[in-house]
Amino acid sequence: CAAMAHGHGPGRCRCCCGEEAAERGAAWALYLRIDRQRLQCLNERREGSGALVFRAWEERGDRAKFVESDDDEELLFNIPFTGSVKLKGVLVMGEDDGTHPAEMRLFRNIPHMSFDDTAREAEQTFSLNRDPLGELEYPTK
Repeated sequence: CAAMAHGHGPGRCRCCCGEEAAERGAAWALYLRIDRQRLQCLNERREGSGALVFRAWEERGDRAKFVESDDDEELLFNIPFTGSVKLKGVLVMGEDDGTHPAEMRLFRNIPHMSFDDTAREAEQTFSLNRDPLGELEYPTK
C-alpha cells in the first residue's frame, strides 16, 4: 500500500490506519500489521517521522507525533504489511489550518514506489476535510 498526501503548503499529517474508544480501537488495529522495518516515507523533513504517525487508536491524539514534508507539499508513504490485510478505512488527522493535507491517493502493490510512479492511476483518491480530532473515516474500496 502506498499513500500520498497533498497539502496547501508544507504538509503535516497524522494517520491512523484502522463505537467508542475500546471498540473502535480494536477495529483500527491494522497498524499492528505494518512492517515498520520496511516502511518508507519519502519527502519527510525529519527522518523516521513518517513511521510515527501509524499508531494505536488511543494514541491518535498525541500531537507530538507527526510528519512534515520538507520542501514541497507532498509525502509518499510505502507501507508494507507483515501479511495479507484488508484496508477498510483510513483516518488522516492534521492541524486545523492550511497545513492539513487536502488530498490522499492510494496505490496498491507497487514495491518501493517513488514519486515517478505517482503518474499512474491511483486505486482510490480522496478529497480530505480538515480533521484535527480524527473523527472522519474514509472508507476504502
